[in-house]
Amino acid sequence: MKYFLINVILLSTTIVFSQKKKPNILFIIADDLTATAVSAYENKASNTPNIDKLANEGVRYTKAYTQYPVCGPSRASFMSGYYPNATTTFGYVSGRENIGSNRKTWSQLFKDNGYYTARVSKIFHMGVPIDIETGSNGADDEASWTERYNSQGPEWQAIGEAELVQGNPQGTIKRKGGNVMTIVKAEGDDLVHSDGKTAQKAIELIKKHKNEPFFLAVGFVRPHVPFVAPKKYFEPYPFNKVMMPEIIENDWNDIPKRGINYVTSINAQMSLEQEKKAIAAYYASVAYMDKQVGKVLNSLKQEGLEDNTIVIFTSDHGFHLGEHSFWMKVSLHEESVRVPLIIKVPGKKPAVCNSFVELLDLYPTISALAGLKTSGDLQGENINKTLDDPNHKVREMAFSVSQGGKSFLLRSDRWAFIQYDEDAQSGMELYDMQKDPKQFHNLAHKLEYASVVSMFQEKLKNKLLEIRKNDLGISY
Repeated sequence: MKYFLINVILLSTTIVFSQKKKPNILFIIADDLTATAVSAYENKASNTPNIDKLANEGVRYTKAYTQYPVCGPSRASFMSGYYPNATTTFGYVSGRENIGSNRKTWSQLFKDNGYYTARVSKIFHMGVPIDIETGSNGADDEASWTERYNSQGPEWQAIGEAELVQGNPQGTIKRKGGNVMTIVKAEGDDLVHSDGKTAQKAIELIKKHKNEPFFLAVGFVRPHVPFVAPKKYFEPYPFNKVMMPEIIENDWNDIPKRGINYVTSINAQMSLEQEKKAIAAYYASVAYMDKQVGKVLNSLKQEGLEDNTIVIFTSDHGFHLGEHSFWMKVSLHEESVRVPLIIKVPGKKPAVCNSFVELLDLYPTISALAGLKTSGDLQGENINKTLDDPNHKVREMAFSVSQGGKSFLLRSDRWAFIQYDEDAQSGMELYDMQKDPKQFHNLAHKLEYASVVSMFQEKLKNKLLEIRKNDLGISY
């Protein structure tokens, strides 16, 4: 009997050890969420208590950057592990088309190593609102998942008080489909809409698969336009209390034309009241998404999985809310390229890390934490040292591209350098981020900064050469 008990104890210990060797992964990503709209970061006008709670429990990265400030190429990049310019993936696709069938995506690596992998809603690209309205898979990569689930919702057609605040100067159009700022203060509860359904399905999968290692990717579509949420989420954000960002006279005079998104600025024809309503509705959409994040995180606790689950929260890119009179994304300015990033690892202390990191770093980092070997040609960095030492510096600067991979950002502690085209004929921007963090004064063409510009141009040339190394078997 004693021998039997010893063996049972040893077997039990082995099972526990085995589970610890294979931690669960819960990857949560919001859509179009700028770091400036998360109260754990610098914006206290927007209230995100559930994301804030996670930030207080994990490592919050203050300088995390997307590799492309548009949904499709950003997601293709961090899921494949390569820069957009390495795979020439710049569109609304999964990226599989360009990396080939032999390379494993982030979640596919886990699937092929004994994990249950599931996608709930938008991880690879989905058109919002159209793919959400139809319940489509969008540009998803089927090989990346054991199972995948879509969360159909009414989007701009939801029942409720609606108002179109973009391209509607007379205010006569109440709602419009597509990638525009339609606001709907919707009737009904959270489960009427996509993100409520996504949280519900994620909770269901956590309960169902809690006894096996899982990689669960949960994609919320808010605050992506249309700004749709149950009307109760709008109540804390009356538009007439919204404070607009600082605007300086002649701000565009030193910004190259390539750096201005005319579609969502001048051509949007928004009045001041409409702009304030857009910001209030964005915050309401964020609050609705934050509530769903809280539900999913609470389910981990209820199922006793917190001690064996790595949690990641981020966004695919940022979002302009009137800074420089810009709206939405695409821009390489700070509000569009900087993202919130929180990583919570069991046993690691909460911290704030100010090192530059990129979304591209998630694949090698989380895989290493789970003890999985990745391909040697992945282009992200393993940032695990920052989880033990938040003062550890991963990168000297962050790199992002836009406009089909022809516009470039290099962001260092002191400087933000933007160049349009490799030959710079379409313009450049240089900002002193210590003296001018809002990026109002372009120094790129001032003689006293010529050496700084030359230094960044050389770094850009070298960075592109490094990215385009033909180890991927791709012809350029």
